[in-house]
Amino acid sequence: MDIYIKLKKKATLYKKAAITVGDVAEIVAPPEVLQKIKDVVLFCVNTADKRTQNFAVSITDAIKAVETAAPGENISSIGETDAWVQYIAKEPKPNKLVKWLKVAAVSLVLFVGSSTAIMSFHADGEIPQVFRRYYQLFFGAESTNPLIITIPYAIGIALGIIIFYNHMLGKKVTDDPTPLEVELEMYDKDVTDTMVDLLNQRKENDE
Repeated sequence: MDIYIKLKKKATLYKKAAITVGDVAEIVAPPEVLQKIKDVVLFCVNTADKRTQNFAVSITDAIKAVETAAPGENISSIGETDAWVQYIAKEPKPNKLVKWLKVAAVSLVLFVGSSTAIMSFHADGEIPQVFRRYYQLFFGAESTNPLIITIPYAIGIALGIIIFYNHMLGKKVTDDPTPLEVELEMYDKDVTDTMVDLLNQRKENDE
């Protein structure tokens, strides 16, 4: 009988004193032993501590625990070698007001920052002067505010931002991940890897 274990990279649990194999891993096994394996306890959490607690679980810990429920079986790992288990004593309740305040604050910062960056670029590159020169070259006359150039340019900047960030009015233009989603995913991966390394070092020091 073959048993396959795939550790989750990160598992966040609430109000759960006993952390089981099923909490931190996906398991493929025959139905007669699957639930038994999932219910095997890896470790217990001190629920009296109301702070967020972090633990590292290695694939060897999971395999040893599974062997107690299914001794002598062929156990294979098909995923991560370490998992970050985050225990939170109280599950946070979603607050729409706080959520929208955060969205508004981030939007304001992004708007001010991006507009400042664009204006700084225009000032450094002397874009208004370039536009006036273009107008003179193409139309043979001078204009202090060549709208026929500046208006398409402004529309082009807006379209470029929409295409680059792949969002418009809260909806994605295509199914491709946006640059922001890619950066957040990479950041989250780096945080998880670093946290696992720190927890493993802490575990080795405690031993």
